[in-house]
Amino acid sequence: MAVLTLILLSPFLYQGVLNSLPYINAAAYQLAVWSAGLTLPEGGKELLAKEFTSSQDDNSSSTPAVTVQDSGNISESEPESVSSETSSQSSEQTPVRPADAGDIIRRQYKGAASSVQFQISNNAWIKNLTTHTQEEIMAQISQGPAFKIDKGDAPQVLIMHTHTTESYERQTLDWFDKSFNSRTTDNQYNVCRVGDEIEKQLKAAGIGVLHDRTLHDYPTFPGCYDRSAGTVQNYLKQYPSIKVVLDVHRDAIEQKDGTRIAPVANINGKNAAQVMIISGCDDGTMGYPNYFQNLKFAALLQSQMEADYPGFARPLLFDYRKYNQHLTTGSILLEMGGHANSMEEVIYAGELIGKSLVKALKSIQS
Repeated sequence: MAVLTLILLSPFLYQGVLNSLPYINAAAYQLAVWSAGLTLPEGGKELLAKEFTSSQDDNSSSTPAVTVQDSGNISESEPESVSSETSSQSSEQTPVRPADAGDIIRRQYKGAASSVQFQISNNAWIKNLTTHTQEEIMAQISQGPAFKIDKGDAPQVLIMHTHTTESYERQTLDWFDKSFNSRTTDNQYNVCRVGDEIEKQLKAAGIGVLHDRTLHDYPTFPGCYDRSAGTVQNYLKQYPSIKVVLDVHRDAIEQKDGTRIAPVANINGKNAAQVMIISGCDDGTMGYPNYFQNLKFAALLQSQMEADYPGFARPLLFDYRKYNQHLTTGSILLEMGGHANSMEEVIYAGELIGKSLVKALKSIQS
């Protein structure tokens, strides 16, 4: 009888856990996940479990870091709790460091020749985690993007966010409050604010742009890539003039001891959060045959950013991932800084990438 009751109730337990995840803090999250996993249907625990993707990111002379929350995670396991309120950190006064605060280190990630990294231009690097050779990749990107940008008022660029609630530190600090989750529905403090800066630069240059701020990852996280795909498809149907889709995220990089890394580059005497472009590749199972077309555009933007602001861009990541990039030949994912970067650093980064994007698009304007 007890087993039968558990089976009958499991769908409701599953949904209950999903609905409650946004409201619990990071510390309680892990306990809730594994406790819930004992009662959820098969696969439930795996769906909810927080993934730790262990990989040394780009090139650094310091202690290797691990990406604790890959913003474009295909499995869509819930990474963090979400806040619908602003942080207790004030933007007007320096907060007092709590006794149990964690440390933040600012670090610049650079490319370096290796078995997986090579230069695609004077300053721009690519990190190739596919089986495609350097010669194949260079031959493809030398052809340039598969599309042209039209003049006029019609939208050419769509800015959107699959993980809309990803947020940043309010101020530039060398520590973080462990009680502050790195997600919020307040668009002044999440990745939408970065999208605003990119949008501003495109509009100023006369390039048609739309910025969608739909909360695809809240209140329920699983399925957010399906929801964002629907959003993009609706825009493409309504505005067939759209050539470029920017899915703007933020990264989350931590060392094994819990120290958070804020990727930065000093540009014109001011720290900007570093940006990483991710361009996906199909391993033959993803239904994404046009991946080289997207890489051509990604490489153009990467080269333009590094020509304008040397050291601003982390190496472009070319890997077996999809991220809805099959929907156009100009779809890329942008990791704008990480959860340890401050709003000031990422807003500046949004301005810089917006300016480089304008130049890149005007170079392929019909």
